[in-house]
Amino acid sequence: MDDLVKFLIRRRWIAAGFLLGGVILLLPPPSGLTVSGQKSLAIAITAIIFFVTEPMPLPTVAVLIGVFEVLLGIAGPMEVSRSFVSDSLLFIMGSLMIAETIVKQKLDKRLALAIVRVTGPRVERVVVGLIVVSALIASFIGEHTVVAMMMPVGMTLIASAGPEPRELKNLPALIMLAIAYGAVAAGIGSPSGGARNAIMLAYWRQLFQLHVSYLQWMEYLYPIVVIQVPLVAWILLKTFRPEVVDLSRSIEELRSRVAEEGTVTARDGWTVIIFLVTVFLWITVSDQIGLGTTAMIGVALYLMTGIAHWEDFSRGINWGVIFIYGGAISLGIAMRDTGAANWTAQWVLRGVEPLGLHGGIPMLFFVALLTMAMASVMSSGATVGLLAPVTLHMADLSGTSIVATGLVTAVASAFTFMTPIGSPACGMVYSSGYLKRADFIKAGWKMNVVSLGLLMLMAFGYWRLLAFPGGGK
Repeated sequence: MDDLVKFLIRRRWIAAGFLLGGVILLLPPPSGLTVSGQKSLAIAITAIIFFVTEPMPLPTVAVLIGVFEVLLGIAGPMEVSRSFVSDSLLFIMGSLMIAETIVKQKLDKRLALAIVRVTGPRVERVVVGLIVVSALIASFIGEHTVVAMMMPVGMTLIASAGPEPRELKNLPALIMLAIAYGAVAAGIGSPSGGARNAIMLAYWRQLFQLHVSYLQWMEYLYPIVVIQVPLVAWILLKTFRPEVVDLSRSIEELRSRVAEEGTVTARDGWTVIIFLVTVFLWITVSDQIGLGTTAMIGVALYLMTGIAHWEDFSRGINWGVIFIYGGAISLGIAMRDTGAANWTAQWVLRGVEPLGLHGGIPMLFFVALLTMAMASVMSSGATVGLLAPVTLHMADLSGTSIVATGLVTAVASAFTFMTPIGSPACGMVYSSGYLKRADFIKAGWKMNVVSLGLLMLMAFGYWRLLAFPGGGK
C-alpha cells in the first residue's frame, strides 16, 4: 500500500510539472518575451519542479531538457548535442574519475594518523585538524570524495572514544560535522572543488565570452576558505561541547589498524604524485589546453600506470550526475539564445527595485539569499545551472560585475549547512547514524549567517581591490 501511495505521489508531481509547462506554452507570450523564449521558460519551470520534487531519477530530467529543446524547435539536434558536451563537462567527468582513483587507494587511515601526530589527543585539536585537512583536500577534489575518505576515520575515532560510544551525543556530532562542514566550506576554493564551479566557468565563457582562469578563481575565493576554516571550528566547538576531551584510546586503535595495513606502497606514492601534477597543470597550463583536457591527462596517467582501471570508473562513478550538469548548461544556453534569461532578469530587477536591491552590493545580497533558498531544496550544481543565467543577466543589465555576481551565485549555493539533503557531504555523514537532523539546524543556521556575512564583506571589500574580467562595479 505504501508503495502505491508513493507511486501516485510521484506521478502527481510529474503531471503537475508537465501541466504547468503546457499552460505556459499555451498562454500568449508576455510583453518583451519571444515565443522561443517562452518555450525555454516553460522547460526551465518544469525542470525546477522535477529537480525539487524528484518524481523521477534526476538524470531523466536532464535528458528531457535536451529532448524538449529539439521537439519545441528551440535548437537543432546538433546544437543541443554540442551544448551538452563542453570542456566544463569534461572537467567534471575527469575530476570525478580522479577522485574515484584516490578513494580506491584507501589512504584515509594513514592520513588520519598523520593528522593526530600533529594535533595530539586533545579533542579540540583533533577537530581543528580534521577541518583543516578536509578543507584542504575538498578545495581541489570535491566534498563527497573527502567525506568518503574521512568518514571511516571519524567513525573509528568515535567508536573507540569511550566505553559506551553510543551514549555519546556531542562528540559524534562534533567529529562528523567537522568533516562535512570543512569539506562543504572549502568546495568553493578552486574550479575543481565542485561541479557548481565548473558550470559557472562555462556560463561566463559561453554566455558572455568572459574567461576566468583556475588561478584567478583561487585568487577570488580561496581567502574565504582560509577565513571559514577557523570559523567552522569555533562554531562547532561552541555548539557541541564534547563529553570526552582526550582521544588517546581512539588514536591507539588507529595506529594498530594502520600497522595491519603495512607500509606505504609505491602505488600510494604515485597516486599522490599524479594528483599533485594534475593540480599543477590546472594552475599553469589549463588556460591554453582547457580544464577538461588537463583533467583527462591525470586520468590517462592513472590508467596507464595501472593505478586505476576502467572498471573502477564504471562501477564507482554515478554517470547520471554528468547528464544532470550537461542538461543544466544546455538549458542555460537556450535561455540566453532565446532571450528568456534576459527577460526574466528584467522582470526580477523590476520587482526588487522598490526595495533598493537592483544593483551593486544590495543586488549581490539578494542573489545570495535567492541562491541559498534554492540550494536548500535541490543540489548546488542544479541550482547554479538553472539560476545563473538569470543572475548573470541581472548583473549585465544593472551594471554590476558579471564575474562578481557569478562568484556570489556559486559560493552561496554551497551554504547548505542546515539540512542533510543540502549537500552530498552532509547527506553522507547523516547516513552514518551518528547525527540527528536537529544537529544540522543547531550548527547550520550559525554557519549560514556567518558565511553569508563573510561573503558580503569580501564582495564589499577584498573583491573591490581586484580586477574582474568584463568590468562592472
